[in-house]
Amino acid sequence: MIEEQTSGAGENPESADIREWVVDPVHAKERIDKYITESWEEDISRSQVQLWISAGHVLVNGQPVKANYKLAAGDRLEVTVPEPSAVEIVPEDIPLNVAFEDKDVIVVNKPRGMVVHPAPGHASGTLVNALMYHCKDLSGINGELRPGIVHRIDKDTSGLIMAAKNDMAHASLAAQLKDHSVTRRYYALVHGNVSHDQGTIDAPIGRDPIDRKMYTVTEKNSKHAVTHFTVKERFGDYTLLELQLETGRTHQIRVHMKFIGHPLVGDPVYGRSKGIKMNGQALHAGVLGFIHPASGEYMEFSAPIPGDMEDLLTSLRSR
Repeated sequence: MIEEQTSGAGENPESADIREWVVDPVHAKERIDKYITESWEEDISRSQVQLWISAGHVLVNGQPVKANYKLAAGDRLEVTVPEPSAVEIVPEDIPLNVAFEDKDVIVVNKPRGMVVHPAPGHASGTLVNALMYHCKDLSGINGELRPGIVHRIDKDTSGLIMAAKNDMAHASLAAQLKDHSVTRRYYALVHGNVSHDQGTIDAPIGRDPIDRKMYTVTEKNSKHAVTHFTVKERFGDYTLLELQLETGRTHQIRVHMKFIGHPLVGDPVYGRSKGIKMNGQALHAGVLGFIHPASGEYMEFSAPIPGDMEDLLTSLRSR
């Protein structure tokens, strides 16, 4: 089984970005640069990994290695992602659908297809680029590439996301995320007829041992994950759900719905190839609630299901 851990927002925001793996026997004798490239959650080039290896940012069992090092079962890999020495995020005049904004916090309804922050392969056109133009003032806790960002939603998930305009607000929102007090409700169209009107999925999530860019329900090297669901509407072979996150693991809803046999419509990674199509998964972060960092007041925001997903629901209702 492969273990991967990341230090970042919501855990220890001031720590470095460190990724760790333990090599499963199935990947023994694989080149380390290939292994890390394929294990990286974001898109990253093999040449970038090779540069990190040559600069000593990659350790195997505590020791530096070369890019052609062949892995052994049980090897412990540690990658310390270096802070960018000179990064300039270009503010871009990208329209934002702002649900709320004051001097501490901004809440945005992110469209499907927009990446949250710059990463290899996505240097521009991100939510951060748009926020830099719109706000001019964002917290710096997460460094130069992710100013203001306290949590993420997937590129092809639409809906509400909050960002912090100063470090005080960032620390408060990150603490609320860590203790699971933030309200996050999603709407999802899934394959199949979900038989129970409501339920809870309590199943730990970790890296998939075969495809390391994916996550799966597993007992080994995993993290506690809980998703609550309520059926909103049934369409025979499809179901519209409202889901509430108790924890916030990567791809949590997508993995949990696949686990119970009802993957999201349009999900390019965890979905089905047959059935109705959609450009990205039919998942929308519709409700976001938190305690305002300065006033102490609980605030809750909602965003309607986006047009493309609503059109799909309309067509199912008219069948």
